[in-house]
Amino acid sequence: MSIRNATPADAAALAGIYNYYITDTIVTFEEDAVTDAEMALRISEVTVKYPWIVFEQDGIVLGYAYASSWKSRCAYRHSVESTVYLRQDAGGKGLGYALYMELLERLRAMGLHAAIGGIALPNAASVALHEKCGFQKVGEFIEVGNKFGRWINVGYWQVIFPNSTAE
Repeated sequence: MSIRNATPADAAALAGIYNYYITDTIVTFEEDAVTDAEMALRISEVTVKYPWIVFEQDGIVLGYAYASSWKSRCAYRHSVESTVYLRQDAGGKGLGYALYMELLERLRAMGLHAAIGGIALPNAASVALHEKCGFQKVGEFIEVGNKFGRWINVGYWQVIFPNSTAE
């Protein structure tokens, strides 16, 4: 097993993981499955600036994590939004923790100051993962998403990297 950088060649595997969350859960607010080509484009766009990593075992991608810009205004440049997704049968094995900790270490090494994770609620597993990785809940928006005919809250968790400095 290994954690490595994602490449556009991983697009089909990553789209397969993500599309389950689109079509069967409230975890993401996307409603239309993404194509392999769209996922390849997303990987290429993100990895210009931030890490996108995958957890691979026996040649099979079981999960991924990446960071993206938190907001477009320049004063936000020290903060990122972080995301992790696992294949639906890969939860509860510590893979999400391993991915997230590797991602956070890479972000810390880049000199970033904060990572923010948004969680569609309820989602006890994601809350537990974020808190295990050092995130603290900083807020919750009420009924900001509507998927599958129901209103969904979104909570935000944040981790500050110690000893980070602004340029």
